[in-house]
Amino acid sequence: MAERGITVTRESIRQWCLKFGADFARKLRRRRPKPGDPWHLDEVFLKINGKPHYLWRAVDQHGVVLDILVQDRRNAPAANLFLKRLLAGLKYKPKRLVTDGLRSYGVAHRDILPQVKHRTSRYLNNRAENSHRPTRRRERQMQRFKSPKQAQRFLSSHAMIYGHFRPRRHLMTVAEYRDARAKAFRIWRQETYVQMAA
Repeated sequence: MAERGITVTRESIRQWCLKFGADFARKLRRRRPKPGDPWHLDEVFLKINGKPHYLWRAVDQHGVVLDILVQDRRNAPAANLFLKRLLAGLKYKPKRLVTDGLRSYGVAHRDILPQVKHRTSRYLNNRAENSHRPTRRRERQMQRFKSPKQAQRFLSSHAMIYGHFRPRRHLMTVAEYRDARAKAFRIWRQETYVQMAA
């Protein structure tokens, strides 16, 4: 907008994000490739209005965010709810789950996916741990989230759109990275109906 000489208030941008963000993220979610077989699950502490909440996150072996859920608990029912939501959204089961030592994951695994292998290790779960970094950056920039609903709405959209434009660069050659970025922008234009200037 600044490049085109258009001045827009922050509130206008916030309202656009509320109106269009979830729809764009949903369209990108439909276009993402099938997730890898090992899934990494992790939860991170968030403080919202002075109260502790937990951001549950699942990523595949490439670091692609599969789903997130903000909850005020970190117990077995919360882990069960997250795993059920994850499976319902993807309609696909992994071959292996990788988590940290939180016992709630073990309960959810036995209840919902007993046939799937479950690895518990603090060191094997770095993929999910690293996936929290963009959220932490956004949280600082936004001076914390105002409510669990607002955090869920924003982070669901942000994770999908952020991941769409940031392929795993360290796994690609320069030419592959440029192709991946060009493809990402092409898909973005198709899903958001952006017309290129002639």
